[in-house]
Amino acid sequence: MGQSHVRNYIHIIFSTKNRMPLIRNEVEDALHRYLGGICNNMECPVKKIGGYTDHVHILCLLSKKRALVDLMEDLKSHSSKWVKTQGAGLENFYWQKGYGAFSVKPTEVDTVIQYISNQHTHHAKRTFQEEYRAFLKKYNVEYDERYVWD
Repeated sequence: MGQSHVRNYIHIIFSTKNRMPLIRNEVEDALHRYLGGICNNMECPVKKIGGYTDHVHILCLLSKKRALVDLMEDLKSHSSKWVKTQGAGLENFYWQKGYGAFSVKPTEVDTVIQYISNQHTHHAKRTFQEEYRAFLKKYNVEYDERYVWD
């Protein structure tokens, strides 16, 4: 076979360090665009980015040329440096050390896009920790609570 055919949708989730509510309204949209630019530059086309004051969700297609760990390193390091330049109180902005990345069936892409679009409404009722634990349970990911939050 002369060509490689790849279509891996990935739902990425990560929070600010210690879940600090630093993603304020005035920086949120620009941060999402910045993260989208990083994904697109790494040939991981974005389908949807959203989140809340303490975390982000990214739905993208993982490039056949990039490892997930490389995408995550660029996303977190470059965006963290950028956020620190966006105003008072953001000089000490950091992302958590870890992240979640979950595969998405092509038939579920629209559902995930809708889910990401409704983050502000969703988090009026549920914390990030509750949401993240639900993803770990849904995907049968074993974890130790002591090491999930940093």
